[in-house]
Amino acid sequence: MQDVDNIIETVAFGGGCFWCTEAVFLMIKGVKAVEPGYAGGHVMHPTYEQVCTGTTGHIEVIKIEFNPDEIAFEELLRVFFASHDPTTPNRQGNDVGPQYHSAIFYTTPRQKEKAEHYISVLNKGGFVKPIVTDVRPFENYFPAEDYHKNYYERNKGAGYCQLVIAPKVEKVETKFKDLLK
Repeated sequence: MQDVDNIIETVAFGGGCFWCTEAVFLMIKGVKAVEPGYAGGHVMHPTYEQVCTGTTGHIEVIKIEFNPDEIAFEELLRVFFASHDPTTPNRQGNDVGPQYHSAIFYTTPRQKEKAEHYISVLNKGGFVKPIVTDVRPFENYFPAEDYHKNYYERNKGAGYCQLVIAPKVEKVETKFKDLLK
């Protein structure tokens, strides 16, 4: 989806738990909105509990609205691939299941082309193991329940946030200082 008047594009990234990816991308300049949700499945309006069964076909994603005049799509790809393991099918750390598969849900042909090219470059030397990230059209997206929104910000003291999310946030803060808001 592209809004020509406001120069806003939309993409969705599935990089494991959406609490982690939301916290990371909220820090990036040019990102106007980040919304956790579920994409690509066959169940209409799935709940978190349904998606967690691994039977709905949905992947936990974050829908990102960004201004391409402020942040290049390739920069978003750099952050995405550096902030999760795109070589493990249906898994990110201790989170296991098809809902945690690495995926890019594009909204423009250019995003598709750029994502596929980026993956081919990474496969030629960026990672030891092959990239398993799916590149798919943005479809069957449903926002996650409200309690998932801004989860890290609201729960920084929680164990999962301290052990899993905080190190990802710190890694991105260190590696991508030039891309932070």
